[in-house]
Parts: sequence; structure tokens; C-alpha cells
Amino acid sequence: MDNDLNFVSFLWNIAESLRGTYKEEDYRKVMIPMIVVRRFDCLLDDYDKEIIKKVYSNYDYMPEEEIDEIVIADLKENHNIDLQFYNVSDFTWKKLLDDSENIKANFEEYLNGFSNNVKEIIGKFNFKAEITQLDKKNKLYAVLQKMSEVDLHINKISNNKMGYIYEEMLRRFTENSAAGEQYTPREVIKLCMEMLFLGKESFITEEGKVISIADFCCGTGGMLSIAEAYVENLNEKAIVDVYGQELLDESFAICQADMLMKGQNPDNIRLGNTLTEDRFSGEHMRFLISNPPFGVTWKDEEKKVKDEADLGFDGRFGAGTPRVSDGSLLFLQNMISKMYDDEEGSRIAIIFNGSPLFTGDAGSGESNIRRWIIENDMLEGIIALPTDMFYNTGIATYIWVITNRKTENRKGKIQLVNATDFYVPMRKSLGNKRKEISTEQIQEIKSIYESFEPSENCRIFDNKEFGYRKITIERPLKLSFKVDEEAISKVKETTQFINLAVSKKKDEAAKASEEALGKEVQNKIIEMLQSFDSNEVYLNREEFIKKVKSKAKNYDLTLGAALLKAIWSSIGERNEDADICKDSKGNPESDSSLKDTESIQLKEDINAYFEREVKPHVPDAYMDETTFSNIGYEIPFTRHFYKYEKLRAFSDIMKEVEDLEQEIAVEIKKVLG
Repeated sequence: MDNDLNFVSFLWNIAESLRGTYKEEDYRKVMIPMIVVRRFDCLLDDYDKEIIKKVYSNYDYMPEEEIDEIVIADLKENHNIDLQFYNVSDFTWKKLLDDSENIKANFEEYLNGFSNNVKEIIGKFNFKAEITQLDKKNKLYAVLQKMSEVDLHINKISNNKMGYIYEEMLRRFTENSAAGEQYTPREVIKLCMEMLFLGKESFITEEGKVISIADFCCGTGGMLSIAEAYVENLNEKAIVDVYGQELLDESFAICQADMLMKGQNPDNIRLGNTLTEDRFSGEHMRFLISNPPFGVTWKDEEKKVKDEADLGFDGRFGAGTPRVSDGSLLFLQNMISKMYDDEEGSRIAIIFNGSPLFTGDAGSGESNIRRWIIENDMLEGIIALPTDMFYNTGIATYIWVITNRKTENRKGKIQLVNATDFYVPMRKSLGNKRKEISTEQIQEIKSIYESFEPSENCRIFDNKEFGYRKITIERPLKLSFKVDEEAISKVKETTQFINLAVSKKKDEAAKASEEALGKEVQNKIIEMLQSFDSNEVYLNREEFIKKVKSKAKNYDLTLGAALLKAIWSSIGERNEDADICKDSKGNPESDSSLKDTESIQLKEDINAYFEREVKPHVPDAYMDETTFSNIGYEIPFTRHFYKYEKLRAFSDIMKEVEDLEQEIAVEIKKVLG
């Protein structure tokens, strides 16, 4: 097996051997922990097991929760065995295969021989139940035998390659997952790294520098592993501390195992829901990276999230909360809360779909979060990736680059890079993934971003250019009044008119009496309205109301305010030639049916815009000044890279249609003879 795909194919064939014992969707219950344990076994192969067992025996009287740290320290200091885990059973994988009759008992003893940190990881997989099932179906020995042919030694499979194998196996197990559950392709992660560490090379290469990297949706740890390797490639003496949080037990266990195998502190990988359980409260990291789930609801976490949001910036969500259908911007706020506020600051690279760019109107949670990020000058740039990059979804995706310490030339600016055409087609699709970004293209994208110069694929904007005021444009209410039979019918349908003959009294006699009086009033109102000249049109509301009141007196009617309003509002019709309706203070009343809004960029003068863009078209319009403070932010990415394509000439299209018609006619003639 000379490449990663061969390893994956071989492992998948082992999984296929479980058919009949397991449903295909349950293969992972066996294969993932089996791969993890096999990797542990291969890593221990290079060390003298007898020395490990002897050192362990010196401390086997100690409490279980304390012994690991002591044994690991002793092995390192006195025997040059630098491991974060060990196994003190009498078995190795190879030795297990010498006794097929007792394979279950021996394999369980072998697993129990691991250090407690490994046993905790294995426990997350609920592996013992699967061992029982495999043994019951006489499959355990066969699977262990086949796994023995998989060489996962470090000299064969690097940590990065091991991460790829985990994720590719999981991808195959979850090919029907929702769009948000994708695994991040390696080349996308590598592009993220170029953005994450851009301009920080001198910081990273300082001698003895401690570099902290975090991913709070870490999955199996692929991003953390590549980030660690990136830093170590720049500075092999750098002290790299990685931190992660993961919701799913299985992914958490894989990530923790991977970190343990690489000598990282496994306690820095923590289990829990990032939105409701801040496992790193009060801690800060220098570099943060993440690919949170796309468009996943946080309805179940709503109460806890909003309770924390109510704390303002004493919590993580002080900028606001988005709609419950997509928690992407909550994950970003959590990351921002972990940034250092010192001279060096922190950097973030996070992968989003298109929704966080523009979802949410002015004043909405999403818009307020974008406003907070941009007005605090934290959004450095956004890179649009090609579609069809992810295994489980073909949707458009973007890398957001966030920092609280922009370089001088970037202050007050936001860079957009359109990398949608930077890809090569894959020879063979993997799920929805049909494209990949080559190493050369990654460097080209980095070069465009680093140059910070406008070009065909790069735009530079002032922060304010993404902000706007959403102003309400009002138009005055203009009503004319004509009292004909149609108008009278409308009055009859009003609630106020109908309720005149409705009584709430319980006594039947009193009720009947009240309703009879009400019907008399109704009849008088109808008679009063019928007394109007049905051809006369009133263009002034006040004049019409005076006329109604005057006629009402003639019919001995007392019209209350609500009933009077019901009469004129049901009869009135909008008429541009009518006079403006005014309130009691003489101010124009707004016509709600003609109300509109205008989004005016923050850099624009509101009055100048109104005079230029609105007044020429709607002379009687006026602005609602109470909406001047209604500020929103959005990033219409694709609009800034739109390329106009000239439409084909109509004559060319018609010629093509005629040619097709002739071809079809010929084919029909052939069929019909």
C-alpha cells in the first residue's frame, strides 16, 4: 500500500467484510476505534515493552488517576522513551493472533493494558459492545488479522496522512450527511493556513516562541494537525500548543487520540457544545481556525445562548444573536472572544457559506454582528472559493480572515478576493467534491491577497462601504370620497357598523331591545349616506368629514370617533389629485400602502441622496427621520465581481431555432417514411 488512497481502500475492504453482521451505516462503530487502536499499537512497536512494564510496576500501588503522569515522566527522564501513553498488557497486536480461541478475552486484556488516557478515548467509542458483537458472530479474529496487515507506523504514515485517513473513512461512512456536516478538504485547510499565518512568519520563527492554535469545531483534528505542521515547518523549535472543542464523542475521541500520539496534551481537546459550554472560558489563543457547520439550527441551544447574550460583552455573544436557523456567526463571536488583546493580537481564519455575508436586514442580529466586526476593524478579508469543493455539498464557500491587529496599510480596509476560478477538475469525484485547488493555485491566491492591490480578482474597500442606512420613505395620504352604493356597501361591512346591532347583554329581552335600537341607528346611517349626491367627489378629507357630521345631525345621529373613522376610511379612495390628509397638529399623514425604503451607503449624504435619487421620481415623498439611525452592514460579494455578458443577437438566436426546426423535420420525415 504505497499511498493514502490504497490504505483507505484496504480499510474499506475490511469494513465491507462486516456486511451481514452490521448495516453499512454501522461499519464505523467497528472500524474507527479499530484504526485508532491499531495506530496506538504501531506507535508502541518501536519501544521496549518490558521496560515500560517494569517502570509501571514501580508505581502500580498508586491511585489510577495519578499513575499515568508519573510513569510517562519516568520513561522520559530515565529511559529516553518520550511517549504520552503506554500499554502494560502481555499482548501486542501480533501476539493476539497466536490464540484464536481466546481472542475476545485477550483483546479486552490488551485494551485494558493501555494507560488511562487511552482507555478514556476508547471508552468514547463504546468499543467493548462491538467487540462482543464481533466475537458473537465469529468476526473478531478475522478483523484483527486483516488489521494486522495495515502498517500504521509513523515512518509509513505521517500524522497528517493519518488525519487524512481518518477523515476519508468518516466521509465514506457519512456520504449521505447534511450539507453542514462536511469534512474540510486538505487543500482548503492549507489555503486557510496561508491566510492564518500571513505576515506572522517573524513572530513564529522567534526562538522559544510558544504558538497557540485553536479550533472550537475541531472534528477529528485535521485543521489543528495541519496548522501544527505548518508552524513546525517554519520553526522546528517552536513550542506549539493546540486546543480544540468538539461536540461528537467519536470525532472528539479521534482528535484526542491523534493529539496524544503526537505528544500534545490531550486535555486541551475538550468535549462539549461550543455554543452552550465554553470549555476555554478566560483563555486566549494566538491563532484560531474553524469550519463550523453550515446552516445548522441552534434552536435547542437558544435559551442558554440568549441568556449569555444578555450579559453583553461580559459573555461571548455581546454583538447579538443571528436567527436560530444558522449559528455560524455565533461560532465566530466565540472565536473573537478568545483573541489576545496585546500588541501582537490574534488571527482567525473561518470557513462560511454565503449566508453570513448578507443574511439579515438592518437592525437584525446578523447585521449587528457584521457591524460590530467591521466597525471594530476586525475583518481583514474574504476569499471566495470555487463551488464543489466539499465532499457533502457543492455550495459556495468563503474564507473570512479576522484580526484585531491589522497592519498599517490595511487599517480601515477590507479585501475581497475572488478565487472561484482557481481550481483543477478532479479526475474522479469524491461525493460532491469535483474540484480541487492545486499547490500552485494556493500560492497564487496567497500572492493576490498578500499584494493588497486591486486587480481582476481583488477588490479593496473602505470599511464604511459595506455599511448603509435603511431609511423609510413616506408619501402623504391623499384620499377622495364619493358616496355611491358601492361605498355604502363597504360601510356596512365594517366591524363598527356591524357591532351597532350586536348586544352582549345576557338578558334576552334587554338584548333584543338593544339590538333593535342598533338596527335603527344602522338604518339612519344608510339613509344619511344615501342622501349624498352619488356623483359628487370630495377631494378634501376634512371637508368630507364636516359634511358627514352635518348630515348626521339632520338624522339625529351621534357618530363616535371610531364609527366616524370607519365611515370615511371605508369610503375613501387613494387619489393623487386629492388634498393631503393631515393630523390634528397639521402634519401630513403617511400612506402606509406607498411606504418604501432606501438603502443609503454610510459614506453618502442622506439629504443629497434623497434629492438626487428619490425626489425626481416622487416629488411629494419625504423621509422618516426616526429611521436615520437604522444602520446595517452586508457584504454583497458577487456584485463586486459581476461581469456583464452581452446578450446574443436576436437574429442569431432565431437562425439557430430555424436550423433546429429543419433538423427535427428531417428526423420526423425519416421516422414516418
